[in-house]
Amino acid sequence: MSEKRTSGAKYTPQPTSNTFTYVLAGIAVVVVIVVVTVAILWQRGGDEPRNDGYGSVSNSAVELAVLDDGVVQLGVPGAGRTVDIFEDPMCPFCGQLEVKHGQELAQKIDEGTISLRYHMVVLPQLNQASASGDYSSRAVAASHCVAASSNAVVYSAFHATLFSAEFQPEENSDTDHTDAELADMATQSGANSSAAECITSGERSAAAAADADTARAALAAAGAAGTPGVLVDGELVDALGNSEWVQSIA
Repeated sequence: MSEKRTSGAKYTPQPTSNTFTYVLAGIAVVVVIVVVTVAILWQRGGDEPRNDGYGSVSNSAVELAVLDDGVVQLGVPGAGRTVDIFEDPMCPFCGQLEVKHGQELAQKIDEGTISLRYHMVVLPQLNQASASGDYSSRAVAASHCVAASSNAVVYSAFHATLFSAEFQPEENSDTDHTDAELADMATQSGANSSAAECITSGERSAAAAADADTARAALAAAGAAGTPGVLVDGELVDALGNSEWVQSIA
């Protein structure tokens, strides 16, 4: 029983509504989720393509070089900065990186600001998550074929398509791409018939597998937790969390 009130107003105690309490708690949780989500999106700047409309590398002065261990380098001679990207063709976050920053990187390459080195990795868990069970391995071999017989403009177009949302297979899906389809995509990107024959014959499969193992070891040595691993002049950067990392390279 409540204490006697000194005023003349009648007071009737009201029970606390458990339902109302739960509603308030639910609203509070939703507010927190919204705030956190907005903060994350603000920090990442969204997932929309940066520099959209630029496309892949187009400057004929950009040179392609296949370095030791199958690393593919694109750059104008004398470019001042070096970017290294470690990626697996099945890695969805690698696809996100290409879609979001690929055109920005292409312009930096064309302008001579950076040389970009692609390290193609095969992560066993992603390879096995493909419908064929070896898509990453075959896609890395296809990359080697294109790099061996094409120029920087062609390779850049091939790479952009390889990691595009329209082409990249999803993990644990029912389909991926055959070697013939990889060869056809390479041809549509501008690769010659020798690159297509290389892909369909599998002639670079063994070398690509060895180079992918080397790249995976280099990725671990760099201190990256996984793919994509991105370094600017040898220093790891948060390429997925920091939307300004490419723009900041000068």
